[in-house]
Amino acid sequence: MVAGIALKLLRDKEWGKWRLFTPAYRLAAVERVWIKVSVMKISVAPMMDWTDRHCRMFHRALSKEVLLYTEMVVADAAIHGPKERLLGFSEEEHPVALQLGGSDPAKLAEATRIGAGFGYDEINLNIGCPSDRVQSGRFGACLMSEAKLVRDCMSAMAEVSPVPVTVKCRLGIDDQAVEQTLPHFIETVAQSGCEVFIIHARKAWLQGLSPKDNRTIPPLDYDLVRRMKVEFPHLEIHLNGGLKTVEEGQREAETLDGVMFGRAAYQDPWMLSEIDAVFDRTREDVVEEMIRYAERCETEELRHNALLRHMLGLFAGQPGARVWRRYISTHGPQGRPAEVLGDALALMKERAFA
Repeated sequence: MVAGIALKLLRDKEWGKWRLFTPAYRLAAVERVWIKVSVMKISVAPMMDWTDRHCRMFHRALSKEVLLYTEMVVADAAIHGPKERLLGFSEEEHPVALQLGGSDPAKLAEATRIGAGFGYDEINLNIGCPSDRVQSGRFGACLMSEAKLVRDCMSAMAEVSPVPVTVKCRLGIDDQAVEQTLPHFIETVAQSGCEVFIIHARKAWLQGLSPKDNRTIPPLDYDLVRRMKVEFPHLEIHLNGGLKTVEEGQREAETLDGVMFGRAAYQDPWMLSEIDAVFDRTREDVVEEMIRYAERCETEELRHNALLRHMLGLFAGQPGARVWRRYISTHGPQGRPAEVLGDALALMKERAFA
């Protein structure tokens, strides 16, 4: 429970059981345990090599409400690349957002127009990635020092987009005094009409730290993100970075508009089942749904072997989790995904009752 929240214990007429109620929170049923889930917006971060369409279908089986993001797609690739492979998705994935990377307003506008045509619910601009490859293309976190350019990019994107255009950024970069530069960045970019800022609560060090180190070494500063909401109450401010559980996200972002989970949601995906108001499925139910999805991919001749690695963490912390991971890791590379999932589940049950 979150300290400082007044709770009431009432009988729910529809469900015939005692439940906890608060004015600001609703409840979710997760494996017979009632827990609170706030009405704030919750999303899963865009992550390269992870949040592809198969990962998103898996995550959607765990929550119908969480907002899902694509991997970052560079504007040039969206314009000139294989569009269906890069931008295609299933209707079941909604709500889903497309994240773009770039710094040329005209190219980003064209990529936004193309992406919106695929039916995405939001278009997001990446101002947070610190990798060398992204820096060499002059986009990602290095743009934290070019607020006016980001504003111009967002203006161009918003002009052609029928859906919200948002920004995902860092606190700042390198030696910036973020207490001064972050408010300036937000104020300037908001002149484009952008109303949603998803802030990874760390600096990015563009020299001397790898992308992996940039996710853990720069210290988190949730307080600074919360101060941005005080300073810009008319904007939506979402918190990202280092959050491990839904409850922690609720607590740290209690005064904010949303929270975004990254690697925690990938490594322990069952946490997403805590988001919806009602969730009455088991992990086995989710596996069965993914088996049906894998069979559908076969019918549509859609490559989907990556689905297996996305599901490795489904049983994290549960009896049989090691059996599940080992079987998928061993048989997944050469196996038929639907069959591998079914066999892994059957083996877990066999070992559980042995």
